[in-house]
Amino acid sequence: MDVRALQRLLERVRTGEVAPEVAAKEIAELPVQQIQDFAQLDGERALRMGVPEVIFGERKRPEQIGALVERLVSLGQAVLVTRMLPEAEAAALAAAPHGRYDPMSRTFSAPPVSGIPPREGLVAVVCAGTTDIPVAEEACATAHVVGAQVERIYDVGVSGLHRLLRRAAALREADALVVCAGMEGALPSVVGGLVARPVIAVPTSVGYGASLGGIAALLAMLNSCAANVSVVNIDNGFGAGFQAALIARQSHAARQRKEPRPEARAK
Repeated sequence: MDVRALQRLLERVRTGEVAPEVAAKEIAELPVQQIQDFAQLDGERALRMGVPEVIFGERKRPEQIGALVERLVSLGQAVLVTRMLPEAEAAALAAAPHGRYDPMSRTFSAPPVSGIPPREGLVAVVCAGTTDIPVAEEACATAHVVGAQVERIYDVGVSGLHRLLRRAAALREADALVVCAGMEGALPSVVGGLVARPVIAVPTSVGYGASLGGIAALLAMLNSCAANVSVVNIDNGFGAGFQAALIARQSHAARQRKEPRPEARAK
């Protein structure tokens, strides 16, 4: 159940379609959803945070993923499974036929059965090279589920800075940016110097031996001299996309509050 579903339930109570005690029971059972003997799903998270619990698919068996997806769908919530292997696709689709598996980002996502809510705010997802795209796509999939629009700006690494500078206007349109880079990890600092927006840096495990599986990029990003750059863990496109989407949605909401009402503009 999310906020929209709760509002619909309360409206049905108001009109007499649902008895108050039935609605109370449904709400009381929401916080802890026992899934067989292996999981306790946080069914109330969508109400608290605006986003349902996300399923981390790595090391979960296909039937476990299917059971978790099925419960989210039964609650009327959106679905996002990260780090999911292709062999779990059939189980996820059986539980959510309206969903989609993306092998590039290794994510499975499905909108709530009530339909896709409006996407608010803009997240620019930037990556240095083509090899960073899987992590960047995880950020894109996550930002979509959280409720933001996404603009992809790919293959703009610092070894060819002109590729990035020609997209400067698009970078500045975003409410928040996710910047993925491996090797020396310099791209987030450069982007941070071009925009007056939060930049969430994602070090990727891309590079030759001295990159140390992304540690070199991680340390470079942690030492960024651009004050608007914050950093998530290596290859954590999910965490970056989630945070950026929350920022973008809040920025959009703030703009909406500041805009004068139509009747005020008419005076």
